[in-house]
Amino acid sequence: MLNKIADTADQKWAWALLFGSALILELVALYFQYGMDLKPCIMCIYQRTAVFGVLFAALLPLLKNNIITRTIAYIGWGISAIWGMLIAIEHVDIQTASNPFFVSCEIVPNFPAFLPLHTMLPNIFAATGDCGNIDWEFLGMSMPQWMIVVFTLYSLAFLMVIASRLITRRFWDLFTFLQIFKK
Repeated sequence: MLNKIADTADQKWAWALLFGSALILELVALYFQYGMDLKPCIMCIYQRTAVFGVLFAALLPLLKNNIITRTIAYIGWGISAIWGMLIAIEHVDIQTASNPFFVSCEIVPNFPAFLPLHTMLPNIFAATGDCGNIDWEFLGMSMPQWMIVVFTLYSLAFLMVIASRLITRRFWDLFTFLQIFKK
């Protein structure tokens, strides 16, 4: 079973599945924003950025599936999934705070100065909503609660792949790549 999971991580179709799921989430987010006129808050934008992180991480092995791109993809996937989950949890805490006057979120996204996404692509990364508002629910859960589920699934899948590769001794893709040059 672990060998099968470890082998799957080398296949392009697995990375295509990860890429496709992130792309669908981004398209749904844009539909909510423009089709349903739901205004994304700063925490929504950070979660959107984390989903883009998963999307771009999965894109690397799709373009060129080798040891280096997979290693970079693992790093990007893991950081994006876990960071997104933490942001979603914080967002739920803001929405469910017993005293909303003491809980707030930023107004302008805190992107790095060299990559101000909110000014470069304002239609995707500008925050216009309030973090405390619950404007949408499905099955009794708000959007950030659903994003906790999504990011938890991404994180669990990442951890399963990493654990299977560690156990089957196929994790160190980059290390293996570097060993080629020593021969």
